[in-house]
Amino acid sequence: MQYAKAHELAQDIRQSIEYLNYHHLHQEVMADDTVAALIKEYRRLQITIQVAAMSGSQADGDDMARFSAISGLLFAKPEVSEYLLAEMRLQQAMADIFKILTDAAGLSMELPGM
Repeated sequence: MQYAKAHELAQDIRQSIEYLNYHHLHQEVMADDTVAALIKEYRRLQITIQVAAMSGSQADGDDMARFSAISGLLFAKPEVSEYLLAEMRLQQAMADIFKILTDAAGLSMELPGM
């Protein structure tokens, strides 16, 4: 297997518009300690809610309310909203690349019940 190709792909990713935009916005947004803390809590709650959904149970009502409130605060700030959307675009690009690679290897990465 040629790992040089993987390193070339990594370099291409670091030079992509999606990555460069995300990286620039990340530095800008995370410079504000309050926003950084809110984003950290937003992600923690997002994962908690997703895990509950994947296990077939309901997320805690307090977690849902807190997630909704924090989402509203974050997405109300244009620069934070732009950052979170840039992050989603980069994640989607990475998911697409991962799918191409797993398909090439003949691997199934589907989660049970999905």
